Amino acid sequence: MATAQPTASRRFRSGTVVLGGMGLLATALTACSSAPDKRCVDRDSYTLAKGYKVVSDKNCTTTSRKTPVNGGWYYGGKKKGSWVSGGSFTKPHKSSGGSSGGHGVHRGGFGGGHGSSGG
Repeated sequence: MATAQPTASRRFRSGTVVLGGMGLLATALTACSSAPDKRCVDRDSYTLAKGYKVVSDKNCTTTSRKTPVNGGWYYGGKKKGSWVSGGSFTKPHKSSGGSSGGHGVHRGGFGGGHGSSGG
């Protein structure tokens, strides 16, 4: 007694589903990983050897100034223990792709031709 083999189209459809799902997963992971680390730090705690002291997020999210810490959001950097250094207090802006310095995609031929149409 022979068992029925799945048809080629049936195998193709299941493979497409798996590959499509992997593409969605890769896109989701890429989108999540592109966001920089954001940590609340004590702005007054800076030392050259350690950087800034990481503190509770409530020190950066509260609107009242009754917190004992001068908190601020610190983006990027490397965390070592409860300290972080090498980042910035400036929130990075999202880029539209490419490496054109934040100016999008450049199109055009020789010289970039700003407003000239040749002659």
